Amino acid sequence: MFTLPQKDFSAPTTCLGPTCMQDLGSSHGDDLEGECSRKLDQKLPELPGVGDPAMLSSDTSYLSSRGRMIKWFWDSAEEGYRTYHMDEYDENKNPSGIINLGVSENKLCFDLLSWRLSQSDIQRVEPSLLQYADWRGHLFLREEVAKFLSFYCKSPAPLRPENVVVLNGGASLFSALATVLCEAGEAFLIPTPYYGAITQHVCLYGNVRLAYVYLDSEVTGLDTRPFQLTVEKLETALREAHSEGVKVKGLILINPQNPLGDIYSPEELQEYLVFAKRHKLHVIVDEVYMLSVFEESFGYRSVLSLERLPDPQRTHVMWATSKDFGMSGLRFGTLYTENQDVATAVASLCRYHGLSGLVQYQMAQLLRDRDWINQVYLPENHARLKAAHTYVSEELRALGIPFLSRGAGFFIWVDLRKYLPKGTFEEEMLLWRRFLDNKVLLSFGKAFECKEPGWFRFVFSDQAHRLCLGMQRVRQVLAGKSQVAEDPPPSQSQEPSDQRR
Repeated sequence: MFTLPQKDFSAPTTCLGPTCMQDLGSSHGDDLEGECSRKLDQKLPELPGVGDPAMLSSDTSYLSSRGRMIKWFWDSAEEGYRTYHMDEYDENKNPSGIINLGVSENKLCFDLLSWRLSQSDIQRVEPSLLQYADWRGHLFLREEVAKFLSFYCKSPAPLRPENVVVLNGGASLFSALATVLCEAGEAFLIPTPYYGAITQHVCLYGNVRLAYVYLDSEVTGLDTRPFQLTVEKLETALREAHSEGVKVKGLILINPQNPLGDIYSPEELQEYLVFAKRHKLHVIVDEVYMLSVFEESFGYRSVLSLERLPDPQRTHVMWATSKDFGMSGLRFGTLYTENQDVATAVASLCRYHGLSGLVQYQMAQLLRDRDWINQVYLPENHARLKAAHTYVSEELRALGIPFLSRGAGFFIWVDLRKYLPKGTFEEEMLLWRRFLDNKVLLSFGKAFECKEPGWFRFVFSDQAHRLCLGMQRVRQVLAGKSQVAEDPPPSQSQEPSDQRR
């Protein structure tokens, strides 16, 4: 079995969404990625602004129309994740349980994080931490966030704490921004494939839609790449949204991109921002994977590193610890915007999405510990991500399966189109169910609104034994076998090369 490197750290068209919904139980926030579990046989009715729930079939009389729509999201999107939780893999208690390669979480560095978070300097209780604070977040935390982003985003000038708002995760940030930037029924442009849970984030409170900018895998020239976003495609999508009578208020960019792992160059970012300024669109830039670029040859540049933003009053940057620090359960996210009206409006919603004072203190202590982050955590995290990525990449190559991966994030965008004889989304769903029936949970392309059937997202940021077992089960499904692989006894553990045979 492959081992992760470890040191001793003991001390071009537009479609208005949502046409398919992703799971996001409220207890899981932005990290419960229900793109792996949507039911294709259920469709949201054509609603003006996704908002007239009178057409939603529901046998309950206890809920408001909004409540019925919210319940619809839950009911229609939980199949895969519920199945996983009822039969979750455990090395000792349930070795034939489901391996989760579908949810984008970093499970590689618990040893580092648990040690750091248990140190005495991070544990503190004082009266001010147990009392109401500024809804934007305690000033001591916003100051540390501004310093942290200034350093890691390489901003040309120090970022200012008054432009920082902290909330309980990226899901809350998307929801709050959609609510304060858009009227009900208005839309954001978003390139597809995209992290599908954003559909729910912007819809449930703000009743905001997504206008898809469909990208495809075709390479048309030497300077092009699969699923490449261009200004021309953005312009086309915007025109088509307008032709359907939908007002577009903004553009959502994810950089590094999920599920592609793409990294936008500074030149591309500038082009997208100029496009947005030309049409007076807000731009939400989600940089939640910015410190998870593990291939040094891929230079990542934050939008905050640009010398001059074309429209700073309409540019809003998100970051969270869920991905880069493997803390999806802690629920910490931050917004940076120079627009004080936007910051104040979002801060008002922090009454419902704020952080406890104790968590704010812990986050401030963690973010200010530059020595531990730079000398311990980031190098080791990147090494472990790279090792896990290398293992899954080699497994896919051995199977002759094409894939895309840019050296960022926790996932590989895998092309399984050759396993779909007719090339339909129905076949894609059947293949996904075969994986699930054989105890491996993946994310299928339609849930990311990929317009080409047959693409799947494989998450590799997991411990070696689970990753090896998950890939073994993937091989069995693709080979047409149906048995469920279990862990061999410890004395008979096999190396990946043996498993490939």
